[in-house]
Amino acid sequence: MPPQVVVVGAGPVGCVAGAMLAAGGIEVTLLEAAPELPRQLRASTFHPATLDLLDHLGVVDEMIRRGLVAPRFAYRDRNHGVVAEFDLGTLADITNYPFRLQCEQYKLCEIMLERLGRMDNVTVRFGTEVTGATDRGDTASALLASGETLVADAVVAADGAGSAVRKSLGLGFDGMTYQDRYLVLSTPFEMADHLDGLAYVNYISDPEEWLVLLRTVDLWRALFPVGDDETDAEALGDRSVQGRLNGIVARNEPYEVIHRTIYRVHQRVADRFLVGRVVLMGDAAHINNPLGGMGMNGGIHDAVLLGASLAAVLRGDIDADRLDRHAEFRRTMAIDYVRRHTHQNARSLAAPDGAARQRALDQMAARAADPEEARAYMLQASMIDAVTPMREELEELGVNPRGP
Repeated sequence: MPPQVVVVGAGPVGCVAGAMLAAGGIEVTLLEAAPELPRQLRASTFHPATLDLLDHLGVVDEMIRRGLVAPRFAYRDRNHGVVAEFDLGTLADITNYPFRLQCEQYKLCEIMLERLGRMDNVTVRFGTEVTGATDRGDTASALLASGETLVADAVVAADGAGSAVRKSLGLGFDGMTYQDRYLVLSTPFEMADHLDGLAYVNYISDPEEWLVLLRTVDLWRALFPVGDDETDAEALGDRSVQGRLNGIVARNEPYEVIHRTIYRVHQRVADRFLVGRVVLMGDAAHINNPLGGMGMNGGIHDAVLLGASLAAVLRGDIDADRLDRHAEFRRTMAIDYVRRHTHQNARSLAAPDGAARQRALDQMAARAADPEEARAYMLQASMIDAVTPMREELEELGVNPRGP
């Protein structure tokens, strides 16, 4: 009988982890608390490095068909327009996907679940809440809200920032919470018809209110900071929503708003990503500021490396200490790469005074004007620099990220 793994959470990280394990010959049970796949408008940017990794699973062509290719991203001044623009196409020598792909995360989940549903060694169960997990040495168990206990060779926790598995293991989740909350609004109004040189991904500085403006297939999504002077209800109300959107492009009629949400922003990392036969991935292991779009992408990187590594351990191809090293490597990347760069993004946009904001914009303009500096910055922003250190390990595990 092949080894068995329970994967908790059918978001993008859980789905990719399940696919990596199944491709490695493991029997997978994928559990999701929701009655069906959640389709909220959440993360929507896939970086070049992530697309290279996902190519191993044969899903990228379908993602591109259902998404929007964004070869450029820009830093703008709200009053003066484009300050710095970066063309990811110049990275075509190092990645086969020299662009960001704007594709809502649920679309990847739909693609993955359709493929997993055709695999004989995968069982998917919706409406199945997991309340905790236990490491048993050579096995692990998942406790369901129904009272059922599933025993397997390992358990993967991909159950989000509020992970019941992480909490049941008693792991710390230390870090910080930002003072500002973030308001996200989605509208079908075509912003590009009214703003010159608008890229599909834009970081916009302003003395009064910075924002991020990005395009998906059907909508423009705008992210704004919300200070202590507004309640959640006030920020989500029509007066606030219409006022903020009119600050981007003034209109004589109300904006159609498809989606609105507000949330707290955290930078936190779990004490450990591996407890015996229980592996933490994605938001269950680390959460970060969303500026730069590295959260979901970093979680998928977890799922690819740790999924392949766990499968190899269970097959007996590598020793368990290799999995431990890989888990510690992913934790280090969450702290030294994702957390550091996303925090820098937040600081540059939300600098406390106009002079600091202007210095950040001037720095971006200087980077964009220097080909070597621009390339170095894009290698970091595209997360290629985050994947390169684990390329050799992936190749040993039979995963060959595509690239020229």
